Amino acid sequence: MAAQILTGNQTAALAAKLCRVQVVAAYPITPQSKIPEVLSEYVERGELQAEFVRVESEHSAMGVCISASLVGARAFTATAANGLAYMHEQLHWAAGARVPIVMPVTNRGLGAPWTILNDMQDSIAQRDTGWMQLYCQNNQEILDQIILGYKVAERLLVPVMVCFDGFRLSHTMMPVDVPDQEAVDAFLPPFTPPYQLDPERPININPVVMTDPLPGSDGRLHPGYMGIRRRLQEALESAVDVIAEEGRIFGERFGRSYEHPIIEYQLDDAEIVFVTMGSLGSEASEACDLLREQGIRAGVASLRVFRPFPKQAVRDSLCRAPRLAVVEKAISYGLEGALATEIKAALYGLNDRQPIVANYIVGLGGKDVKPSDLCDIARQALTFGRHEDAPSHAIWFSNEI
Repeated sequence: MAAQILTGNQTAALAAKLCRVQVVAAYPITPQSKIPEVLSEYVERGELQAEFVRVESEHSAMGVCISASLVGARAFTATAANGLAYMHEQLHWAAGARVPIVMPVTNRGLGAPWTILNDMQDSIAQRDTGWMQLYCQNNQEILDQIILGYKVAERLLVPVMVCFDGFRLSHTMMPVDVPDQEAVDAFLPPFTPPYQLDPERPININPVVMTDPLPGSDGRLHPGYMGIRRRLQEALESAVDVIAEEGRIFGERFGRSYEHPIIEYQLDDAEIVFVTMGSLGSEASEACDLLREQGIRAGVASLRVFRPFPKQAVRDSLCRAPRLAVVEKAISYGLEGALATEIKAALYGLNDRQPIVANYIVGLGGKDVKPSDLCDIARQALTFGRHEDAPSHAIWFSNEI
């Protein structure tokens, strides 16, 4: 294992190379453009044996990945923002076809109005497409979770988004421990699909199905539409344990465990806990240290896994905290941040141990979020002494109108 200084985008491309992806669908969009650029260089130099397919849109990029995966290839693409939104229909096709694609999403705000800067509105808006979603706090996690993502995706036949903050990670250089190719090969063997398109053995994949189960040409009873949807949901529910198991094995092989879906910091005695995702977890940890120097017992719970939602882990991590500040870079219009809604749902039923939850929307369109801003959020959240004191709506944290 050797350390390299890499941007998040370079890290994602290197991870794809280590995973020996066989088909790359390339459609650059800021801020992920460097990922296909680096991969094209790998292919040109013969360092990666892959079909590099230049497509005309993100919709086509996902179509190429679905087709490649259905013939048994390990497929890869990357996207962001409106490109991800343009893929929306194909995201459902990928999940419904149960193809184990892994796709980095360099989180960027959605237009309109147009922005190229970071927030998480793009990936959060795709949370119900049937894809797993993993969020990265730093560049090391980008590399590790792409490798881990393929292992989990190919075991469950469910696609994975590996999400990381545009520019804040995609263009920021950090030291990354890069494992040997042999070690990655031992952890992630070649993909052997349980079924695949083959001219010698023609099959029909994703035909029109009816509501109720019907016998196929093989005489077996095949599920209807609702049964297929239920099986995808069951696979995602089982993914909580599969991610933990493969994350533990990853730790044994590479020294960095991803067994727990939440990155915890100073939770044991915390009177106020920041709940967040992505690179905000790093800023929250800095704010936590500043607050503790001032006598305020703060802690951080940063979710690495958002889909499947780790409900039991959330309850276990947060049930001792009297107050939570759920800080997020996305809004579910008409209600609050989606993370806040899901945290409240996970904690429902704790009765006398129910933390007081305040939801803060920060950093949309790349607006800077400093540790001092998070300290201000914590001080305000501490003033909510009862559940009815905390606003029922999201609090927009910004110094401008």
